[in-house]
Amino acid sequence: MRQRFEPAPGLHLTPIEKIVLPLRSRDELPPILAGLQWIWSHPTLKAEIFALLDAKILAGKKATGRTGMDLWQILVLGVVRLGLDADWDRMEHLANYDLLVRQMLGVPVTPWGEESTVFHHQTMRDNVALLDDQLLEEINARIAAAGREVFAKKTARPSRRLKSRWTPYVLETDVHFPTDLNLLWDAGRKCVDLIAKYRAQFGYALAGWRKAKEWRRQLKNCERIASRIVYGGGPNKEARVKRAVRKYLTVGRALAAKVNTSLLDLCDQPVEAAHWEALEYFHRMVAKHLDLVERRLLQEEIIPAGEKVFSLFEPHTEWIQKGKQRPNVELGHRLLIATDQHHLIQDYALPVGKADVDQSVPVADRLLGRYGAGSLTSLSFDKGFTRTEDRELLSLYVSQVVMPKRGKKNAAEAQRESEKRFVALRKQHSAVESEINSLEHHGLNRCLDVGLPGYRRYVGYGVMSYNLHVIGRELLARARVRAETERMAA
Repeated sequence: MRQRFEPAPGLHLTPIEKIVLPLRSRDELPPILAGLQWIWSHPTLKAEIFALLDAKILAGKKATGRTGMDLWQILVLGVVRLGLDADWDRMEHLANYDLLVRQMLGVPVTPWGEESTVFHHQTMRDNVALLDDQLLEEINARIAAAGREVFAKKTARPSRRLKSRWTPYVLETDVHFPTDLNLLWDAGRKCVDLIAKYRAQFGYALAGWRKAKEWRRQLKNCERIASRIVYGGGPNKEARVKRAVRKYLTVGRALAAKVNTSLLDLCDQPVEAAHWEALEYFHRMVAKHLDLVERRLLQEEIIPAGEKVFSLFEPHTEWIQKGKQRPNVELGHRLLIATDQHHLIQDYALPVGKADVDQSVPVADRLLGRYGAGSLTSLSFDKGFTRTEDRELLSLYVSQVVMPKRGKKNAAEAQRESEKRFVALRKQHSAVESEINSLEHHGLNRCLDVGLPGYRRYVGYGVMSYNLHVIGRELLARARVRAETERMAA
């Protein structure tokens, strides 16, 4: 049965609240561990987080069976991974051989011996994935609220007044730049690879694939030649493009017909549904991109955006153009973050397929619901959120709404945006760019997890690691001051 953490650690283990962290290290790890140590030592936050984890992971489970990874260990591994922007190979090394990480996990420092805990690659991946995006949102809300106490002055109560900045940026998915030519190649090669895998691994009787490697090589050659001509120059380009594309389509159609025959043969085999559906999906993508290539390059038709797919492996990926010169196109989703005056992320949203302008009222509603009426002293937005009715509605609940208008302004709008308070908050809004840069260094530059649920979970862990890094950095700075004061007094 899985447990929260080791209830009675042995004498050879250092209690988490007594772990000594380096005060002058410039590495990213000590502040993250300091933030985790803060959670562990907090009088109420730890209990709230464990209650949420219990309800999600342990609800309905019997108190029997083999012991799984502790809930605390799952949280630590997920936060450290995003905080260091590490892959799972590095995480396996850190979890098994890094002194501070193993102390924070509550296991013996040395990963050898009969009773020592060893963390394996796939075990960590499976356990960290147990937390979904909704659970992480709830945990992040509690961490952000409790984190404000860290920055409160000792001589006064924590301020209820919140200055929030709301801005979007693009968190990319882990995909290559899509063209209809290379997407056709992706679909075709996956069909060949899956059939070869099924024949070798599962022994399915699929005839006619003795030259599977030749099919793969031939399709790749046609794709390479067609791409070089289409995106290159030279004389008689139009004729050469049509000739290369027709050859590519001929090979692709022959492969699609052959895969279709194999799909029919698999219907008579004891094939698992997942295997058949995977092959059917890529076969469907072959047919789709054969049609798109022909229409765009041979018939010179403009393809509507709704018919396009930007990745076969991450089909939820969006094509985002924000009007910037570099990069002019980003592949992923918009991540909207609301930070406060202490640089903590108080709220975030992932409006997949929705407009940014529709998110201004919901974020204010969530923050006011969390901290109470009158808690927001200011709320600033980028120009992409400009909407008069939203600004007027928010002004009823927030004393200062900074929502600069895009384009030409009339006299009243120009006067409103030239007020001293408006100008000061507008200048402070640019600080969010440094927070975005810090987020990108904490894993939220490109999502390495698969699928939209994995993408949302990746965002949740990234926001948590960022907030804990900000809190831990402040705690270590204060500890350095205390240590220096004690040294000078001695």
